[in-house]
Amino acid sequence: MSETDTAYEVTRTDAEWRALLSPEQYDVMRRHGTERAGTCALMLGEKRRGAFVCAGCEQPLFRTADKFESGTGWPSYSSPVEGSVETTDDTSYGMRRTEVHCARCGSHLGHVFPDGPPPTGLRYCINGVALNFEPE
Repeated sequence: MSETDTAYEVTRTDAEWRALLSPEQYDVMRRHGTERAGTCALMLGEKRRGAFVCAGCEQPLFRTADKFESGTGWPSYSSPVEGSVETTDDTSYGMRRTEVHCARCGSHLGHVFPDGPPPTGLRYCINGVALNFEPE
């Protein structure tokens, strides 16, 4: 099922999304764009305990305890908050990847790869502009 076929708990018109999000957030979250690697200093350097929440609906997505330095230039997490994200197949750019999006509003967050650390072995490679941080 594609994003346009799914009824999400949080829905907005295109005009409402544009008013809520910055142009870069809109491109990433609503048009499946990608921020440049290494450009989100707040998310890459954030070490306080807390939660990274969806910039589109404030749903908690990832915890600081699950964040790790992957060397990719994007915030990386070993697992999401249970039930907070969904995945779909992404075959854009001539490759097969697994897209990660917010389960509450459908916003594109990034991709998940099978090259992360134990115990999950997963690397959720997430666009920092799609997230806000809420300290504990």
